[in-house]
Amino acid sequence: MPGLFDQQEADNLRDAEPLAARMRPRSLEEFVGQTHFLGDGKLLRRMLAADRLGSVLFYGPPGTGKTTLAKLIARQTKSNFVTINAAASSVKELRAELETARRNLKSGGTRTVLFIDELHRFNKAQQDVLLPDVETGVVTLIGATTANPFFSLVAPLVSRSQIFEFQSLAAEDVAKVLRRALTDKENGLAKHKVQVDDDAIAFLADISEGDARRALSALEIAVLSVLETDQHVTVDVAQESIQKKAIYYDGTGDEHYDAASVFIKSMRGGDPDAAVYWLARMLEAGEDPRFIARRIVILASEDIGNADPQALVVANAAAQATEFVGLPECRIILSHAVCYMATAPKSNAAYMAINEAQQDIKHQRVLPVPMTLRDKNSSGRRLNQDGQYIYPHNAAEGYVDQDYLGVDKTYYTPTNRGYEAEIQKRLAHWRSLQDKE
Repeated sequence: MPGLFDQQEADNLRDAEPLAARMRPRSLEEFVGQTHFLGDGKLLRRMLAADRLGSVLFYGPPGTGKTTLAKLIARQTKSNFVTINAAASSVKELRAELETARRNLKSGGTRTVLFIDELHRFNKAQQDVLLPDVETGVVTLIGATTANPFFSLVAPLVSRSQIFEFQSLAAEDVAKVLRRALTDKENGLAKHKVQVDDDAIAFLADISEGDARRALSALEIAVLSVLETDQHVTVDVAQESIQKKAIYYDGTGDEHYDAASVFIKSMRGGDPDAAVYWLARMLEAGEDPRFIARRIVILASEDIGNADPQALVVANAAAQATEFVGLPECRIILSHAVCYMATAPKSNAAYMAINEAQQDIKHQRVLPVPMTLRDKNSSGRRLNQDGQYIYPHNAAEGYVDQDYLGVDKTYYTPTNRGYEAEIQKRLAHWRSLQDKE
């Protein structure tokens, strides 16, 4: 029989919870976002309708609803919900939960949804423990991870699971969540009767970058902070209620490689504005500036090359200066180099030349050094005195028609962009001299 103060204690506990926890959806219909797999007719919705949910992996950034959706699935499937945080759990605890789930299934037919947060933090041995019970259906595993499961989880577990990639919520979706919190009298903020401007909601929805939890936390601070004043949340109040955003960035996973990829492609594509933006994103997320400098040096030769030979000089100087100066000032040096690279004429001719030459070395007969070009003290040169090396500096134009390779092959084909246009003319002139001889 409920005690006299049970309801009051429950209310106190609920009020102590942060708004983001109180506003968790109570049904799939209230869940916002992820319509690409949870919308009508989509895969996860069909799996739930058929009551055939096996092992699933929820992969995506924080604040996008992975934990919330796992709880809703347990409620929808009338299953026990057991949650484990991989960062703080041992194999012993994991085995105990699996054994309990097995007993519940045998004795009463009650299924268990085992939700493992940060699943990528389990080592291989811990992940392997899951396999038998996942395969036989003892538990419905829902693993949540911010790391790419194909890189961070063992292959047998991935192959037995359906992967759903969560996307950051659109600003409209976050705004919808905020408005719901403002009109909810039981769990939300409606009881405070505070006026919240539309542009304040729009600001919070945008600055949260798809993280509903962060947006709700900021809204709660904003509302509670004006209760004793004018009870009015403006954009200025909203701005003061949210911390500088913590950029989601996995320094060893997809985010790291994706950011580096778009950074390089922006410079290669001649867009200094995009290149500087991605530079800023990596720096703000804590990327090692030396890694960024190395990528710029590589691009200077791979994508600019002789179209602007000065690019490598600038890139190498930036790398040395970055090492010497360090943060925060090296951001200026890196921006200098990035803008130079993005606006320089482009050529990958030197890059393509070495690639093709290496392929020939690997897959074709290695060419002998022409006899006239061997070292004067080599045995082959001493035994065969036919022909003599011609010293180019003795020629009027500093060029002579001399076979340096032994076969007719072209590896380097300069473009007509930047300084390479001059190189192209020079090579054409030298070939014309060959034709005259």
